[in-house]
Amino acid sequence: MEKIEHSFKNEYAVYQTQPRATVLKFIRRRGAAQPPKHTIVATSHTTLYVVLTIALLANSTLVQAAELRIAVATNFSRTATTLARHFESQTHHTIQLAFGSTGKHYAQIMHGAPFDIFLAADARRPALLEKNGAAVPGTRFTYAQGRLVLWSPDENRIDTNADVLATGRFRKLAIANPKLAPYGFAAREVLQARGLWKKLQPRLVRGENIGQAYQFVRSGNAQLGFVAAAQVFATNGKPAGSYWEPDPSMYTPIIQQAVIIKESSAARAFMAYIKSKTARAIMKEGGYLVTE
Repeated sequence: MEKIEHSFKNEYAVYQTQPRATVLKFIRRRGAAQPPKHTIVATSHTTLYVVLTIALLANSTLVQAAELRIAVATNFSRTATTLARHFESQTHHTIQLAFGSTGKHYAQIMHGAPFDIFLAADARRPALLEKNGAAVPGTRFTYAQGRLVLWSPDENRIDTNADVLATGRFRKLAIANPKLAPYGFAAREVLQARGLWKKLQPRLVRGENIGQAYQFVRSGNAQLGFVAAAQVFATNGKPAGSYWEPDPSMYTPIIQQAVIIKESSAARAFMAYIKSKTARAIMKEGGYLVTE
């Protein structure tokens, strides 16, 4: 067979004699870098196969793998972490999650924070981002509906009607900031519906987000608080302590929407994933209402 002159560098000459598994390992270690220009030596089918493999892998998903930065409403932190890890295991992409109040994330995105996706705790902020040109049009959708609960680690503190709110058998009541957090806004609506909003002002402690409100109660700095069901419910179970779940008619539905901030194939892939049956099952187990 006629031989054609090689211009491979020494490190690439190993491809001719090493098995395919070794080649793949070598490429991954190199980060799928583009090989130098060369002239192929067609001395065997194996050599040609290996060279073609290198060319294909250089343009494969190894090169296209991306890191997504996702802004996540605090109530969704536990479930978002589970979803992210599962998504990573199924793709070459990696995810960085940033937790905070929906209002704070909204302000950061409007000021140019480099997020790829926003998982909010309401529908208003994603819609505003879309309206103001700060999100990719047509990518906004509802991924879950949140549930508000009044919770205390003390199993005897809260009865089935939450009469404790009226009797005042507590020192402090924790809520998230109604101006920043949809769960805090919902808590205010419930207290207003019970005619207790003004009366309980001296006893309220406000967290910047629902995560801080939960920590106030868990640490004992507040004896009870309005938190997300997802924060206290075990998988398919009940939380430790006592709780009361307000009738949904007492507060504006907590419609949680997602939207793409920066267009990419990886962002599209993640959004498709959280619409999947698998992701919906994870969210349901986490204490959320989801569309079947």
